[in-house]
Amino acid sequence: MNKTLPTFAGALFAALLFFTIPLNVQAQRPGGVGIGVQLGDPSGLSLNLPTGGRASVDLLAAWDLDNFFFLNGHALFMQPLNSAPNFGVFYGPGLFIGFRDRNEKRWDFDNQAYAGASGTIGLNYFIGQFEIYLRATIRLQLIDKTDGSAGGGLGLRYYF
Repeated sequence: MNKTLPTFAGALFAALLFFTIPLNVQAQRPGGVGIGVQLGDPSGLSLNLPTGGRASVDLLAAWDLDNFFFLNGHALFMQPLNSAPNFGVFYGPGLFIGFRDRNEKRWDFDNQAYAGASGTIGLNYFIGQFEIYLRATIRLQLIDKTDGSAGGGLGLRYYF
């Protein structure tokens, strides 16, 4: 496994905290933690954590129990569109880390570990405590090799 991955995980955490500096402008959304699912590339569990600042922390975890694990985190900035406070746009910078095993051995991730920077943009609509969103995410892989990719998906979250 690449020795720079623990350093990268620390950098992911520091970057997400950096983008949560308090600011008085915040989009209207339900309070609390949002949890749900995203279908797309990748599909997985979605978590949105409020910070009390100008951005929330958005996490997406995807996995295949045999040979794949992926974690993507973004500082998410949300803004309502015009006069529709329940309909908005979101965007934000982020980082990702992934592990893929090309062998048949379960959870032996020595074959490929990758990480890089990402950015996301999307539209969301709030119905009570529920959020429906559509997002596009671009990724620039920097660890293991340099490569670019795109993904995104349709998601649903419930806010507690």
